[in-house]
Parts: sequence; structure tokens; C-alpha cells
Amino acid sequence: MASSSHNTFDGSNNDTFDQYFDQQLDQHFEQAFEKCSIDFGDQEEQGKKRKKRIYIERNREECDIRLWNDYFSETPTYPPNLFRRRFRMNKTLFMHIVTRLSNEVEFFQQKRDGLGRRSLSPLQKCTAAIRVLGYGSAADAVDEYLRLGETTTRSCLENFVDGIISLFGEEYLRRPTPADLQRLLDIGEYRGFPGMIGSIDCTLNDINVLDRSPVFDDIINGQAPQVTYSVNGREYYLAYYLTDGIYPKCATFIQSISLPQGLKAVLFAQQQEAVRKDVERAFEVLQARFTIVRNPALFLDKVKIGKIMKACIILHNMIAEDERDGYTQFDISEFQEAEDNGSSHVDSTYYTDIPTNIANMMGVRTRIRDRQMHQQLKNDLVEHIWRKFGRDEDNN
Repeated sequence: MASSSHNTFDGSNNDTFDQYFDQQLDQHFEQAFEKCSIDFGDQEEQGKKRKKRIYIERNREECDIRLWNDYFSETPTYPPNLFRRRFRMNKTLFMHIVTRLSNEVEFFQQKRDGLGRRSLSPLQKCTAAIRVLGYGSAADAVDEYLRLGETTTRSCLENFVDGIISLFGEEYLRRPTPADLQRLLDIGEYRGFPGMIGSIDCTLNDINVLDRSPVFDDIINGQAPQVTYSVNGREYYLAYYLTDGIYPKCATFIQSISLPQGLKAVLFAQQQEAVRKDVERAFEVLQARFTIVRNPALFLDKVKIGKIMKACIILHNMIAEDERDGYTQFDISEFQEAEDNGSSHVDSTYYTDIPTNIANMMGVRTRIRDRQMHQQLKNDLVEHIWRKFGRDEDNN
């Protein structure tokens, strides 16, 4: 019978059959491979087209000129009060920060690209960072005015925070010097609390924070200046903080009286709570000044959040120092007179680098946690407050 296909053979020769089979298999494989390569190439080309970055011409040079004319020229569009509101500080302080960053941090130095075009100016980068810190806004919220993309703004923020910590952290996050400590003691005694060097408050779990806090490390390690003060005729040698009721009863913590009984206890509670409000107000000012502190930080990890918090505290201290003379609440003459008559003193001759051992450290820790000493100091402070302010209470 005649065959209907030219590929048909009678199969009488095994070698011919094997050769025919191999040819057909190779031909089929080549056709399939070629088809797959074409399909894959088309998909890869489409993927490249989809991932291609869209370039947006933001005219950053025009933005830099507008920013300069709005805030930094000799006749700026916006007056100083609006500058302070939007930059969270006075212009002189902000320019000091910009100058230090542009001179000492490479990221903020303006350069030219391969086409000779200038990069973003230090003013644009620092303004973007301070706006995100101040308003707690999204990274792309400054794009319309400052002409910075989201990724660039985040980079400005991270480098700004690192620069603030490295350039100003040593000065504005340092431990109190003996002179600083003496000033704090004088203010505490002026307000009715000899030996008080401040207040402690935390919006988190206070006990957990206290266990990890370095507040008393210098005292335990024998590196803290020696402090002496007198309350109700009795001498003490450990300075203390005012706290709320959640903190433990230690010699270095003085809480209010939750249910005061009698005029003396009521007056002490009123004075303690009034003075302790300072730290709460300070933290509220920090949150109001840098909104990023109280807003959710979903796109940042814990390390970056910690750096932002530290940088905001440094900036807060710089602003407080820059504006301190404008809002002091003390009569300076009365305060200076009180310094000479006060009982709180820092021993400037005390050597603060004393070698310690485990026994000495445990002894200091025991003194800090002495509940009996805590109660004795608190009772003496109640009497001291009554003698200092009780007459005004009787007159009322």
C-alpha cells in the first residue's frame, strides 16, 4: 500500500529508524526552545518597561532661590515670628546648624553633577529635615514646596539626625558639670526643696525604664560629684528627684502624698506636684515643637527612632539655651542672694574617678534603695516646706 506521508518508512532497518527518531526529536526541541526564548524575551522586555523610573524635572534651582527669598534674604517674604514657627527656632540658630553641617558633613555639601548642574543646596536639605521633624509629616509632603522626592527627603532626615548627634551631642547631651549641678541645687532650694536636682517622669512603663536607666550609674560607680545639703537641721549626701507615685521609695526619689492629712501634708503635696510639673511641661513642649516625637513612626526601625528622639532632645536643648534670656521666670537678684545663703553645695574638690569594687558598688546601691532614709528625708522636707511657705498658707 502506498504511504500517505513522505516521513513514513517500513521500519525494516533499525539504524535508519534511530536516526530518523533523533532528527525528529532534535527538530521538535529546537522549535520549542526558540518559542520559549521569544516568549521569555518579550516578558523580560515588558518587565523592564514597567520598572523604568519616571524622571520628574523639579527645577530645584528655582526652588532654592524661592526658599532664600522667602526666609533668608535681607528682606524676606515672611517675618521672624513665622520663621520661628515653621523652623522651630530662630534664624541665627538655624543658620549656625546649616553652616556646621555644610562644612563638616559631606552629604550637605553642594556639588555639581556630570552636566555641571548644582545639586540640592544645604538650605533645601536642612529645611526638608526640620519640616519633617517639626510637623511629623510624610516624607513626600515637602515635595511641592522644596522639590525633594520621598527617597531624597528620607535621606536628608537620616543624615540631618546623624549630623546633629555627631556635631552637637557631646555639648548638649553631656552629663551635668559641678557648676551645672550647683545651679540645679540652687534652683531646687529656692523653690523649697534643698538637694533636689530635677524631676523624673516617663510616658512608658516607669519601672522597666528605670531598670535600664543610666541615671544613677555615676553614683554607683563612684564618679558623681559629692553633694551635701541640710533639711530640717539634718545633713544629707544624696541628691534626689521629684517623682510620681509609681516610682519606688528610694533615698533618691521623693513622691507626693496621695491622700494628705493635715495642713502640712497638704501643703507639701501641693508644692511637690507644682514643682514636678516642670518635667511634664518640658516633655509637652518637646512634643509640640517636634511633632514626629508623638506621631506613629511606621516606616522607621527602632534604631532610627532612637536617633530621631536623641536629635530632637539635642535641638530642644539648643533652642532652650538660645532663647533662655527671653523667658526666665526667676527674679535674678533674689536668686543670686539665695545662692549665698543656701545649704546645698557641690564639693568641687571631690575626686570623681574613684576606683570601685563590687563591695563599694553594692554599698552605694543599698544607700540609694534605703526606704528608711527615704521616709526620713520626706518627713524633713514636709517640715521644711511648712516653715518656708506655711505662713502664706495661714494668711490665706
